[in-house]
Amino acid sequence: MKVYLIGAGPGDPGLLTLKGKACLEAADVVVYDALANDVLLNYVRPEAERIYVGKVAGNHALPQHEINALIIRKAKEGKVVARLKGGDPYIFGRGGEEAEELLDAGVPFEEVPGISSTIAGPAYAGIPLTHRAFASSVTIITGHEDPGKPDSVHNWPALARSASTLVFVMGMKNLPSIARNLTEAGMPADTPAALVHWGTTVRHRSLVSTIGELPEAAVRAGFTNPSVIVVGHVCTLHDRLNWFEHKPLLGKSVVVTRAREQASGLAAMLTGLGADVIQCPTITISPLDDYGPLDKAVAALDTYQWIVFTSVNGVRHFWMRLAAAGRDSRALGACKVAAIGPATADALRARGIQPDFVPEKYVAEGVVDGLLRLGVRAGTRVLLPRARVAREVLPDVLREAGAVVDVIPAYETRPCAGRRDEVLARMEAGTLSCITFGSSSTVENFLSLIPAETLRAHPEVRLAAIGPVTAKTLAAHGLPCHIQPEEYTIPALVETLKTSL
Repeated sequence: MKVYLIGAGPGDPGLLTLKGKACLEAADVVVYDALANDVLLNYVRPEAERIYVGKVAGNHALPQHEINALIIRKAKEGKVVARLKGGDPYIFGRGGEEAEELLDAGVPFEEVPGISSTIAGPAYAGIPLTHRAFASSVTIITGHEDPGKPDSVHNWPALARSASTLVFVMGMKNLPSIARNLTEAGMPADTPAALVHWGTTVRHRSLVSTIGELPEAAVRAGFTNPSVIVVGHVCTLHDRLNWFEHKPLLGKSVVVTRAREQASGLAAMLTGLGADVIQCPTITISPLDDYGPLDKAVAALDTYQWIVFTSVNGVRHFWMRLAAAGRDSRALGACKVAAIGPATADALRARGIQPDFVPEKYVAEGVVDGLLRLGVRAGTRVLLPRARVAREVLPDVLREAGAVVDVIPAYETRPCAGRRDEVLARMEAGTLSCITFGSSSTVENFLSLIPAETLRAHPEVRLAAIGPVTAKTLAAHGLPCHIQPEEYTIPALVETLKTSL
């Protein structure tokens, strides 16, 4: 048995430590808080138990003493428990109390530090907490103190006179009394001060004012918890060093409808630009029940002049059957190979195959034109391993040219429920910016979850298609395509989204 008290960091999932990730991967049980990014749960093994114990102001899923009892009980069942806490467990996180309870119960534990929001939020807002010209120390203070208490635990005159940068956490409710206590204790009312709301996350925003005017400025701008309050002359660097808020898609929520197996690259690119990505896969990539026809084609590769791959999934599943037959890339030696699109071409190169042909336009029609120019003619044998259900344009036109085309299923796509309820909730709240579609099948399957009438009722939601075929599928359902890249690739789609949202 073992308990790991893990700091999840301030919200940006990239700020989780490597040790924290390793502990999550090893855990049998994960007990997690409200401020721990849900993306981190992707590191948890599918069979591991997940228990939410989040606490936000006025709403505790589980009282602290019950959380303590829970992690002790799970550990004493002989399990590895990951206690995932927002920020750092020991900085205003009650991790110290949990550690003491574990110690008293005889449960071994380790504390895995996390990056605190007190540091990371201001840093993302361009506010270094120390700077040679302004401050050589930092004081971190709870702002959750009851303003009605006759005696404060804080030495306000000392704080007001200090040359230290002051960072208050959990203090938005008491911001007026914090500002009043500091100014009454002698701090000049024009001392720079700032707020950082949901620091490092896609909901991040910041505000710079003075300690005298900050309470009213916060009300005007609608700042609430969770926000970090920073007081000191380092706040004057905000406008120069504020890098995070210049991300082009910050604050935009974008739905990715690709299959989970394909979505990671697109989601990562959009997240890197600041977008709030909602992964709502409408299809899942599944193996076939019967690989007989594909295995037969693999055994007869020397009878084909061309193999045409139309997707990364086609490459992946074809190579799985190649390996199952005890063969490798050398088996393709007598064949020329075509790939639709750069991602498919890269998947082939990763397996030691340099494609003989990649079309300029990444649609079936472009492949046909190129293959015909390269000598595909009457009698040419072409193998096309692909999804069980797909467009027939490519094989039909090749057959019209006299080629002998074997269309062999390598995998199949099945509908997936995705995160329908979350997408609908975002639409109703008016906080959904865009829905992206990477293929016609994602359009069809998405509309089986959320009808076209519902999308038409929310014209503010932009619809993005990777190419003209997908755009035509939207049009067939009476839906506009607001965003379409000139080049039909995921990177081109992301670049177009940068300038269109």
